[in-house]
Amino acid sequence: MSANQTPPSATYESAFLKACRREPVPHTPVWFMRQAGRSLPEYRKVREGVPMLESCMRPELVTEITLQPVRRHGVDAAIYFSDIVVPLKAIGIDLDIKPGVGPVVEKPIRTRADLAQLRDLTPEDVSYVTEAIGLLTAELGATPLIGFAGAPFTLASYLVEGGPSRTYENAKAMMYGDPELWADLLDRLADITAAFLKVQIEAGASAVQLFDSWAGALAPVDYRRSVMAASAKVLDAVAGYGVPRIHFGVGTGELLGLMGEAGADVVGVDYRVSLDEAARRVGPGKALQGNLDPTVLFAGTDAVEAKTREVLETAKGLEGHVFNLGHGVMPSTDPDALTRLVEYVHTRTAR
Repeated sequence: MSANQTPPSATYESAFLKACRREPVPHTPVWFMRQAGRSLPEYRKVREGVPMLESCMRPELVTEITLQPVRRHGVDAAIYFSDIVVPLKAIGIDLDIKPGVGPVVEKPIRTRADLAQLRDLTPEDVSYVTEAIGLLTAELGATPLIGFAGAPFTLASYLVEGGPSRTYENAKAMMYGDPELWADLLDRLADITAAFLKVQIEAGASAVQLFDSWAGALAPVDYRRSVMAASAKVLDAVAGYGVPRIHFGVGTGELLGLMGEAGADVVGVDYRVSLDEAARRVGPGKALQGNLDPTVLFAGTDAVEAKTREVLETAKGLEGHVFNLGHGVMPSTDPDALTRLVEYVHTRTAR
C-alpha cells in the first residue's frame, strides 16, 4: 500500500481482503462470479421489464441487485452489478444487450477511422456508478465491494466482431493482419477501462476484478505479444490505490503465469486447472481465486461437498485463497445450493 493511502477501516480486516493480501484469515472467504443475477428469484422480480443496460444505470436498482446475494448467501464480498460493455455504452458506442444473444454492436470497429468512436471516459459519463457505490458502501458496512470491468482484449473482441463469437475471426484477423491498428485499439480500451475502475475505487470499491472472459482463445505467444501490455496498463493504472487487483479469464490455464505477470495481486483460476498446479504456473507472491466447477452445483449436496473438499485440499499450500466458482453461477442453479456451499466452506475452513 502506498504511503498516502489510508485503508478503509470497515473492510480492511475482512477475510476477503486479508486473503487477497495473503494474510492469515479466520476462514476461507467465498464469493461467486455472477452471484447477483438470474439464479435469484428476487433478481428476476426487480428486473422485470427493465432492459439489462438500463438496469446497470439505475443506482437504486444496482444497489438492490448487488446486495441480494450478500443477504441471501452470506458471501464475504459483494461484486458490483454491471456489464462489461457499460463503459462503452457510456462513451456513446451504439450497442445493446439482446436477450439470449448478448452485447451487439451496431457499427463494428474494423478500420482506423472507426477508432474515432472511442473517446475518453469521464467520471461524469458514469455518474450513476459513483452514486450506486456510495449507496452500496453505506449498506455493506464491513463487507467489501469488488469493482468490475472487462479487459481490453474481451472488449476489443466484442467491438470488432460486432457481438459474441466462437472463433473471433475478425478480431484475430486484425491482431495478426494489422498489429498497429490492433495495438492502438487495445491501448485506447485500456485507458477507458482504467478510467472506469478508477471511478469505482474512488467511490469506495475495496478491490477490483478485471474479466478477460475471452482471453482463453489466445496462444501464450499471442497473448504476450498482442494483449498483455494493454491489461498491464489497466492494472498498473490502479496500482497506486492499494486495493487488490484480481485478474480472471475463462480457459486461461496456459496463460495463468502471464496473467499474474500483467500485474494482478490475485489470479482467478477456472475449473480446468487444479489450484496447486495453478500456483506452480503463477509463481510466488500472488493469491489465487477459484475454482469449483459451477455445474457441480446441480449434482446434490454430497457431490458439492466432496468436490469442494477437493478444491480446499488443493488450496492448502497457497499463500492466499479466495473460494469461488471456476466460472459464473449458471442461471438455473438452485440458490439454496449456493447458500449451503458458503456455509460449508466457512465451517470447514474455520481457523
